[in-house]
Amino acid sequence: MSLFGAMNTAISGLTSQSAAFGNISDNVANSQTVGYKRVDTSFEDYLTSSTPSDNQPGGVVATPDYINNVQGTITQTDNPLGMAIAGQGFFPVSQQTGSTNGLPNFDPQQYYTRAGDFTMDKNGYLVNSSGDYLNGWRVNPTTGIANQNAISPIQVSQTVFNPVATSTLTLSANLPATPAANTPVSSQIDVYDSLGTMHTVTLNWTQNANNDWTVAVNVPDNTAGTPAVGSAEVKFGAASGNAVPDGTVGSITNGTGAVTTAAYAANQPATLNFTANFGNGPQTIALNLGTYGQSNGVTQYAGTQYSLRGIAQNGVPPGSFSSISTQPNGDIAVNYDNGQSRTIAQVPVVTFSNPNALQRQNGQAFTATLNSGTPLAQYAGSNGAGTLVTGSVESSNVDIATEFSKLIVAQQAYSANTKVVTTANTLLQQTINIIQ
Repeated sequence: MSLFGAMNTAISGLTSQSAAFGNISDNVANSQTVGYKRVDTSFEDYLTSSTPSDNQPGGVVATPDYINNVQGTITQTDNPLGMAIAGQGFFPVSQQTGSTNGLPNFDPQQYYTRAGDFTMDKNGYLVNSSGDYLNGWRVNPTTGIANQNAISPIQVSQTVFNPVATSTLTLSANLPATPAANTPVSSQIDVYDSLGTMHTVTLNWTQNANNDWTVAVNVPDNTAGTPAVGSAEVKFGAASGNAVPDGTVGSITNGTGAVTTAAYAANQPATLNFTANFGNGPQTIALNLGTYGQSNGVTQYAGTQYSLRGIAQNGVPPGSFSSISTQPNGDIAVNYDNGQSRTIAQVPVVTFSNPNALQRQNGQAFTATLNSGTPLAQYAGSNGAGTLVTGSVESSNVDIATEFSKLIVAQQAYSANTKVVTTANTLLQQTINIIQ
């Protein structure tokens, strides 16, 4: 009977609009939730019988329409570990299932999220506000290359940065072609031994003749012999006997003491080596004076004053943990108070062929499904993956004004369906009254 069919159809409409109300309320409630993805409502018509001569009332079913591929607004934050993805993709994360000896155990299930408000917890893990642990590729500390064959929760070690003994000095300066009489020409540089203790090395330059100098290496802290560890002769231009332009290093010879030299080689590094002992055994240091025949290191051009352009060394003192920083390419770097930093992991961006088919989980997290496609972990900004915006977070993709418009429409539709139900009930009562 059409009256019963009309009532059943209207009741299905009430049920569907009730589901729409639920999705709208969920969206409004999470309008300020970081990384939240809204859920819209789709309505599907169900038929009981429909022919050219007869159409029986059917029904309507509300189904959720997941909007996971629409980006929310990216806003800056004062959290240095905050990250947002501009474009497609998700952060890979893990969820905790328990703990052993104070350290978390992780669910083998892989989760994905857009909630990038990460902070470091007491164990050094990067965790977002929903308690999800950020995953990444581990970086080999020796090669600096990320291992893309395995992904795991990122844990930051707050151990000290081990000292690095100086092995190379680089000097860039201009020796005066006509130095002032009785004016010392020297450079001092601090170097580090294997324990990270700082020592001073002095380079004293003396002109023997035009385009001919002697450099003497003096190390006051040298425990193996005198501070004067040795010297070498440095010649410039044609005086060297080699085909180099005037004013550029052409030869380094006649090493004495603990100073050794190597034969000239065109367009190769112009270096000498000296060995000192700071109490921890012999330490050999290479002094780089530039390139033979080029003006990128030590030169001898016109002038009466020594001009130091730059001096550097590769030693590092010990350092304590200072902070963590994130880079747009996904690198997670640990910074130390000695000015050094070390990359420990790289965060990939995971993409799906159909992100709207991901299964929603607690805490703005998702899991992969057959319909979502295989997760692909890629470098940020490559092969369709979004780029990383550091010091920022992604807001919910809910628009309050749009949700209120949907709310009004759903309310009117719900009221209309209730009117159909009451009208059908009145007609049924009138039919019953006729029979009586």
